[in-house]
Amino acid sequence: MNKTLNPLQAFVKQRRRILKLTQEQLAAKSGVGLRFIRDMEQGKASLRMDKVNQVLLMFGYELGPLPIDRNTLTNEKS
Repeated sequence: MNKTLNPLQAFVKQRRRILKLTQEQLAAKSGVGLRFIRDMEQGKASLRMDKVNQVLLMFGYELGPLPIDRNTLTNEKS
């Protein structure tokens, strides 16, 4: 099964690798647990927004609203 990464999952993995950080190092530097980093990179559906922002802050980003394609949303529910 070839699962497509969600945007957050892909972003965190890519940025962590660019900075040559292990998951353990990113967890320590961002002040979250290793389990949280692993959950985030594995695409867990529910994550605490404050902790996500702690991680994203390491890369100079934060969570924000994004527009969605209504057709994509409708197709996902089918």
